[in-house]
Amino acid sequence: MAKDETLTLTLTESVRVNGSPAVASLGADGTLRWRSEGGAGERCVTLEKEVLGLEAEGRTITVKAFGAAEAKVVSCCGGGGSGGVGRARRDYVLEMPSDESAARWSARLSDRINLLDRPKRLFIIVNPFGGKRCGRKIFQTEVMPLLEAAGILFTMQETKYQLHAQEIAHSLDLMKYDGIVCVSGDGVLVEVVNGLLQREDWDTAIKVPLGIIPAGTGNGMAKSLLHSVGDLYSVPNAVFAIIQGHKRSLDVASVVQGGTKFFSVLMLTWGLIADIDIESEKYRWMGSARLDFYSLLRIMNLRKYSGLVQFVPAPGYEGYGEPIKQIDYHKDETTCSQEGQESNVEAQTQGYPGPQIDFQTTEWRALDGPFISVWINNVPWASENVMPAPDAKFSDGYLDAVIIRDCPKSALLDLMLKISDGSYVKSPYVTYLKVKAFRLEPGRRVGNPDKGGIVDSDGEVIARGDRFHDRSQHENLMAYGPPIQMTVDRGLATIFSPAR
Repeated sequence: MAKDETLTLTLTESVRVNGSPAVASLGADGTLRWRSEGGAGERCVTLEKEVLGLEAEGRTITVKAFGAAEAKVVSCCGGGGSGGVGRARRDYVLEMPSDESAARWSARLSDRINLLDRPKRLFIIVNPFGGKRCGRKIFQTEVMPLLEAAGILFTMQETKYQLHAQEIAHSLDLMKYDGIVCVSGDGVLVEVVNGLLQREDWDTAIKVPLGIIPAGTGNGMAKSLLHSVGDLYSVPNAVFAIIQGHKRSLDVASVVQGGTKFFSVLMLTWGLIADIDIESEKYRWMGSARLDFYSLLRIMNLRKYSGLVQFVPAPGYEGYGEPIKQIDYHKDETTCSQEGQESNVEAQTQGYPGPQIDFQTTEWRALDGPFISVWINNVPWASENVMPAPDAKFSDGYLDAVIIRDCPKSALLDLMLKISDGSYVKSPYVTYLKVKAFRLEPGRRVGNPDKGGIVDSDGEVIARGDRFHDRSQHENLMAYGPPIQMTVDRGLATIFSPAR
């Protein structure tokens, strides 16, 4: 009988499970069930949703599971636990009655797990400096034990400086691995994406599955992935999502100014949110309370910025903004570099991927300032407790723009209190729309022309508008003032995702 045919048969055996006599069965759907003699109910473990791996020795088979934290007693038709339940490690030791039955069950269990197309070897990048500097500890105590239980081989490398992960991804021999996993905040994931897209083989390199295990300050991508399936946000759940091997496509945004181009997978902010995120760094000693404290401080001393935003609306959002007359959108493609030399955007970004949009004929619309906040998002969550874009999708080909132009301080404070669940977007003071492309022309602070704002992408400052910093503009990736343009390449990257 062929192997595929044997997998459709149900195995049934009198065994011992964790020392107790029981009748066990392994169904064609990959569910292991058993009923102990005199037991009150049937127990079950699903290979796809709960099992990490196996270990067979003689007549003993150890099923290494990662299921609901509490031991479950379910009916035959019951599921494997709800999505928001915390998980815990638990081994189920099956003692088989003969060598033949042990070999038969071990082979069937292994074949079933192999059909799940899980990763067998991973390259893991650990950032020991992010967040509370716990990346190394998280890897050793929470990540490594689960990977070892699943029988997944791995190579681990720690980052030593900023953009180190980008260098690693740029030169890594991808043929040796089934994926790249970041034990870090979102910044290292962004570096890996940029490193892959700078390779000569970027079109195949960017398809290597990427994984994220939260060990940073924001952790918006990990939160977005787990929340999308109703799963509890935790390090173990993020690890298990990678072990399971399920994948989904992820949009990648190109951020361009003149001859400078990089890629973003999370967000770009300007105005209030960027000011809070970056300027509150001096209060890092306060822990996470620094953001709440500085949010209140910034609202009480509210800033507005002049500027202009332009966008190509997604279907259904054509009514926002004012239509723009014919404009030469290639006029900024040639700019002066920091050394004063001209560079052409097409020459500088040749070989990079990105959507091809005819900016001459595409219908753009515009919103004029002043602005309190502009927030462009690729995924729903910016951090584990901040949800700026509740309607954002991972691979719909659009960015979700959240724009606040005018808002009383009292109403703005109320909005900030509702940002944790995304309900703030229902406010009449918030403009929420999906766009195919976006252009930001950041201006000066209203009432203080010597001051500009901060443009922040994925947690890093890319442009700063304080004129006292103008002499050190080379420290920033882009200049403050000239247009910064974002376009989306739908589903360009691939990311490990919890089972839906």
